[in-house]
Amino acid sequence: MLEITATHTVHGGTLRYCRHDSAATGTPMKFSVFTPPGEGPFPVLVWLSGLTCTEDNFTTKAGAYGAAAQHGVIIVAPDTSPRGEGVADDPAYDLGQGAGFYLDATQAPWTPHFNMETYITRDLLAAVDGAFPTDPARRGVFGHSMGGHGALTLALRHPDLFRSVSAFAPIVSPTRCPWGEKAFTAYLGEDRAAWAAHDACLLIEAGAARFDDILVDQGLGDQFLEGQLKPELLEAACAAAGQTLTLRRQPGYDHSYFFMTSFIAEHIAWHAAGL
Repeated sequence: MLEITATHTVHGGTLRYCRHDSAATGTPMKFSVFTPPGEGPFPVLVWLSGLTCTEDNFTTKAGAYGAAAQHGVIIVAPDTSPRGEGVADDPAYDLGQGAGFYLDATQAPWTPHFNMETYITRDLLAAVDGAFPTDPARRGVFGHSMGGHGALTLALRHPDLFRSVSAFAPIVSPTRCPWGEKAFTAYLGEDRAAWAAHDACLLIEAGAARFDDILVDQGLGDQFLEGQLKPELLEAACAAAGQTLTLRRQPGYDHSYFFMTSFIAEHIAWHAAGL
């Protein structure tokens, strides 16, 4: 049962905030949906946000809906983790609530609720397809930072669901950076072999699904560039595997939504052309 909690008209289309119960997480989950003007069915873009974000960060900060209306694209922006009473959490910003990493946890205390891969690829898509004029055959995914990791890995792991993928400042190889090592140890355990299935670079090197192109924007003023993001690893993995990659290094831009809002229209146009 999908509950619409708020509705706004924007750029001639309609933005709705939604809540529904997820079998994957065992909790209520929230997301926003923008539908462009017109009848549809429309192609769909799923946006995955980064650490500490909710369904509201992209919705209010990205400035995406003018371009989405222009290109006739639905945009869905879910929360980044399960939340609520009885849901495990951690005092740190980079683990627990707000830091689901778009995978299904196998370790306690995270296992009952932290099943974000199944939530995104099953429960969220089913809820959106059931309530809005989507064309499920034309679906793309994009995201930022932790959500860029999610976009890349979910596209590579579920090519039947997503036809296009792009990212802003993604965590391209979580098995080789502090954010990923911490989260993967907690959610997946100490066995690093289990981590490889959720590392975009390792998936590409192992022969995961090919896309005509992958678009990545990375700000060169990003404070996390060298320690956490390491786009050169994605560049090397794609080159070795023959996967086309458009990696744009953008001078001066940092890790904030000021970066996303500067290039979001280009990403939406790029997806729309591919879908």
